[in-house]
Parts: sequence; structure tokens; C-alpha cells
Amino acid sequence: MATLTLGAADLVRRRGLRQMRSVALSLLLLAAVIYVATLHRDGGWAYLNAAAEAAMVGALADWFAVTALFRRPLGLPIPHTAIVPTRKDSLAESLEQFVTENFLSQEVVAEKMRTAEVSRRAGEWLASGTHAERIVAEGARTIGAALPRLGDEDVAAFVRGSLLPRFVQEPLSPIAGHFLQSVVDDGAHHALFDLLMVEAHDWLRDNRELLADVVGPRAPRWSPQWVDRLVIDRIHREALAWLADVRDNPTHAARRAVDRLLGQLAHDLQNDPATMERFEAFKARMLTHPDMGSSLTAVWDAVRTALIDSIADPDSTLQVRATKAIQELGQRLQDDEALRGKVDARASEAVGYVVRTYGNEIVSVISDTIERWDGREAAARIELHVGRDLQFIRINGTVVGALVGLLIHTVSQLL
Repeated sequence: MATLTLGAADLVRRRGLRQMRSVALSLLLLAAVIYVATLHRDGGWAYLNAAAEAAMVGALADWFAVTALFRRPLGLPIPHTAIVPTRKDSLAESLEQFVTENFLSQEVVAEKMRTAEVSRRAGEWLASGTHAERIVAEGARTIGAALPRLGDEDVAAFVRGSLLPRFVQEPLSPIAGHFLQSVVDDGAHHALFDLLMVEAHDWLRDNRELLADVVGPRAPRWSPQWVDRLVIDRIHREALAWLADVRDNPTHAARRAVDRLLGQLAHDLQNDPATMERFEAFKARMLTHPDMGSSLTAVWDAVRTALIDSIADPDSTLQVRATKAIQELGQRLQDDEALRGKVDARASEAVGYVVRTYGNEIVSVISDTIERWDGREAAARIELHVGRDLQFIRINGTVVGALVGLLIHTVSQLL
């Protein structure tokens, strides 16, 4: 056998191979001893002699067949022997083709994925024990090691060189319109409008003099100052009253007007060419502003710092919520049949795509690896894995040969 670097499992295989070789050889030697001991003897010994003779023939024939797979028997240059060392490349190609056609075809893999219930098993694994915590911990460790390596210069180069130019070219008006429509439909903007009304009322209440500075110069020159003060006070009171009414009345006409205005804007952002063009022009001006890149980099730096702090603390809200979300996902994968169907379908499509696109490259590992092996090394490796089972051919050949020899001798005597 060629010199190999053997692991623990290979040592066990080699020990088993040697044991089975010893058994097969022992049976051959036993048959030879019986043959010699019963040679030229009559009666029942003749039957035993015939059986032993046939057993030796069967044992030697099967020894030759098994040995010829991996080496030349007795070192003799007999044709069609040492099949594995001399034909390993063609055997590797045949094995590659067999695996491709019968195991790594898109249909076989997709069917296996559909019946394997991958999503249900994944859900059980995620929802049980501490698996979710382990996933979050490993993810946090990986992200925590990667984030500090992302320098500000690298982020700034990505933002200026790839991100901002991509957003400038990509039409965002329909996306913005759809988002705004969703906000209006859900009433999510009402809280912001309430805040604006509260702040506007409080600011106007505390800044009467600023209102006087704005309105006063616009009064007629002939108007007495005391009349101007009365007018300014009235304007101030009416404006405060109106802001308070809008602030406190959820059905105020001004609120409905704002809803209509935002709804119309959402529609125009998706359908009106003029509005869409103005939005895209505004977007381009904002994104190409010299300070935009540095502003986004500063935002990223703040987000990165917050992430690093959250990742470093295993009890942080981020990690606790992530763990809970993974556990809930696992439970949903167990309970929601529709979700499981979607996940299994997507997984089947993904695996099918990988097999369809990269199947040949994956299977070529077989032929590429075997082609790199030396012929004797290939024979030694293969024999190490299947040689023990092949020794049963020798054992069976010895036993079957003995039985057939006994049968032939018996029939001959009867005839």
C-alpha cells in the first residue's frame, strides 16, 4: 500500500482491512490443509477433498479479482490488472458523471428539499433551548470584530463613490410617493403635526414682541401707536386661539386640509411628471451637496459606535430583542403552515439555482482531486475505504467454491 498520512478513522479502517484479509487467507490455508490431508483417500474423505479443492480454486480466483483492482497480482504484468492506478482518471470522470446524473441534478435536489421539511426543523431548532441566544452571541462576536475594521475613510469612499451616485441615478420619486401614501393612510403623520402645533402655539405665546416687530412696520403711518398695539394684540390672540383650536380638535378643517395636501403630493410623486421631475432635481441637489458625504459618514460613525456598545453588552436591548425575534421566528415556522410553504419553496429554488449554476463545478471536485493523486496513492485510498468489504468476496468465493465442488463431486459419483 502506498505511504499515506492516516488519520484516526483511516487507522481503524486499515486495522479492519488487515483483519478481514487474515480471515480470507486463513480460509484458503484451511482449504489447502484439508486438501493435502485428504488427498488420495477414499470414502467420505474424497468428498471433503473435492470440496477443499474447489474452495482453493474459488479463493484464489476471487483473490486475483480483488487484488487486480488495486495492483498487479504478484507483480506480474497481466493485462487488465491494477485497474484503479492505471485508469483512475477515467474512473473519476465516470464517478463524476454518475453523481451528477443521479444525485446532484436540480430535480433530485429540489424534490429532496420539498420533502425534507427544512423550515419546520429549523423552526424547532431555533425555538428550543439556547440556540437563539447562541446565534445572537456568535453574530454579535462576528459583527463586533468587523465593525472596528471599517474605517471612516473606507466608508466615506463607499458613500461618495458608490452609494450617492447610485441614489442620484435611481428614480426615488415613486418610492417616496408610495411611502408618503402609506403614512397618510395610516395617519402616522398626525403625531408629528400635533407636535408642530404644540410648538407653534408655545412659541407664538412666548414671542409676542417678535410678532409686533414683524407687523408693526407694516401699519399705516397715520395710525396712532395705541391703535397699532390693539391690532397687534388682536392678531396675537386670534392666532393663538386658532393654533389652540387646531391643536386640540382632531377633526379641524386645517388638519383635513393637510391630509388632502399630503395625499395629493403622494399621488403626484407617483404619477405627475412635473412633480416627479422637481423631486428628482431636489434629490440630486441634496445628494451632490459637498457636505452630504461627510454628514452620512458622521451618521454611520454614530450608528457604529452605538452598535459596538450594544454588541459588547450581552444584556443590551438590541441583543435581547434579537434573541426574542429569532425565537418567535422559530415558533412561527412551526405553527404557520403557509409561512413554512413559502420558506421551503424559496429554499428549494435557491438550492436548485446553485445546483443548476454551479453543479458542474461542485462535482468536478471529485475528478480534480483524484487526478491530482498518484496512481498508487489513489488505489491505496480507495482500498482503505472499500477493501474490508471486498474481502468478503474472497471469503464467499472460498465457501461457495467448496459447496459447488462438493455438489459436482456428489453428482459425478451418482452418475
